[in-house]
Amino acid sequence: METGSVINGDDPLTAAIIGGAIEVHRALGPGLLESVYEECLAHELDERGLKVQRQVPLPVVFKGKRLDCGYRIDMIVNDSVLLELKAIEKVLPVHEAQLLSYLKLSGKKVGLLLNFHVAYLKDGITRRIL
Repeated sequence: METGSVINGDDPLTAAIIGGAIEVHRALGPGLLESVYEECLAHELDERGLKVQRQVPLPVVFKGKRLDCGYRIDMIVNDSVLLELKAIEKVLPVHEAQLLSYLKLSGKKVGLLLNFHVAYLKDGITRRIL
């Protein structure tokens, strides 16, 4: 698991996303609903010139058939980085598994799990690459 250090990594897109998330967290702090962080992060990333898609339907392909099972990706940035947002006490292995499953189902290679319910956002960042 990569945490914290991804801010200074060589990927300028994830660095910009994380910078935007940190800006939102600094302004709002922990304790709000996930939907509030999503709305504010989308606004922040848009202001930074990034293309943001929200609540993107994620079908499951089973035996060659696309099935709408109700899954939604919180955000996709610049058609390449998948964001899963949380506002929870603790990130559990099931949340990381969710991120990996969404990456596999969507065909995206890079995902960020951002948990806003922490004192310092750097402690709530998980980056996964397939």
